[in-house]
Amino acid sequence: MQFHYKATTHDGRTISGTAEAANKQALIALLHKQGVKPLLIEAGAGKKKSGLLAPRQKVKLSDLVIFTRQLSTMISAGVPLARSLAALQNNSENPYMGTVLASITKDVESGLPLGDAFAKFPRVFSEVYVNMVRAGEEGGIIDEILKRLATQVEQDASIRKKIKSAMAYPIVILSITVVAFFGIMLLIIPKIGKILLDLGGPGAKLPVYTQVLLKISNYCVSNSLLHAIPVLGSIPLISKLPNLLVIGGILAFGSIYLMRYIRTDAGKYKFHALLLKTPIVKVVITKIAIARFSRTFASLMGAGVSVLDALEVTGAAIGNKVIEAELKAAAVEVKNGKPLSDPISRSQHFPPIVAQMLLVGEETGQIDTVLVKIADFYEEEVAVLIDGLAAIIEPIMIVGLGAAVGLIAASVMGPIANLSKNIGNT
Repeated sequence: MQFHYKATTHDGRTISGTAEAANKQALIALLHKQGVKPLLIEAGAGKKKSGLLAPRQKVKLSDLVIFTRQLSTMISAGVPLARSLAALQNNSENPYMGTVLASITKDVESGLPLGDAFAKFPRVFSEVYVNMVRAGEEGGIIDEILKRLATQVEQDASIRKKIKSAMAYPIVILSITVVAFFGIMLLIIPKIGKILLDLGGPGAKLPVYTQVLLKISNYCVSNSLLHAIPVLGSIPLISKLPNLLVIGGILAFGSIYLMRYIRTDAGKYKFHALLLKTPIVKVVITKIAIARFSRTFASLMGAGVSVLDALEVTGAAIGNKVIEAELKAAAVEVKNGKPLSDPISRSQHFPPIVAQMLLVGEETGQIDTVLVKIADFYEEEVAVLIDGLAAIIEPIMIVGLGAAVGLIAASVMGPIANLSKNIGNT
């Protein structure tokens, strides 16, 4: 049964949350175990907020990093696991994270392993996160594993932040350009076209680029709502729909179908294969995959996980099905007695230096140390590459936008000047 409760902590703070228990007495006992004093307990989850006021069902990577580091510190200090989770639940600033931790605390108190409790929330704790926690529990080094996980999550967050920052400017400029283009085609060019025809007459000879611009404008106007609105009262509903809306509907349906297909295993594999063939994009994706592989595999090996299990978990963590398939094939060869450096050296996506470093790690027995250095190197490479792309994209976008504006201005002002000169000479 689910209850909504309010309680006070030992330092006088008032907290609230939801929890499941057999009855009120069981929940009171549970809250006392967590070191809090219940003030109000109601059956049901309480009144949920909806719409914009509803708490976001999402945990940021920064919240996950803080939670992981704090849990590692508390476990290292000898605080019992259930008590550590309860304390972090009470101090969580993210309402959804607090709800997740409440459920995990209850599961741990009932005897469920921490890794299995985390596995119930795949949107918060990734497969790699869960498996590394399980490995830490089996090896008795859960605090050390959590420290490594915090570092790994921080690195992933840093890479994602750089990519988002690099893409923000081009997306804004491209959006403004598209809006401005259709605005000019729908509202300005038709009026200017009328002026040109009035000045030169029906037989006026206009430059080719001006004719193309006028045809594009005419097509946009004739297939837009601006053309449809005057006749809405006299045409049946179906025939009122402009061609652009029909095309937009087809594109929207196609996009939804494509997104659903990409979520399937076959679609995801083909999409990832396409990305690995796209210029520039393939370089970024490959470097990110190598960095993620190296750091994750090193963490798992350092935790005492077997090579085969580490390869299986790491493949799923890379985020690219094509490279994941390569690692699965490598795992088969390792199972047959070959060193990991052998199949990696024949990979289409891992550069030779990775195989060479792996070979050195295998010979010295320090694979995890070597892979951490590879991860550091490629993460730095990704940062430099993204910064470089961002620096190149900005001037290219500005030059492209300026060229478009200049072409439109030349298409309009050139014919007007020539026609005005001809009128003056007659």
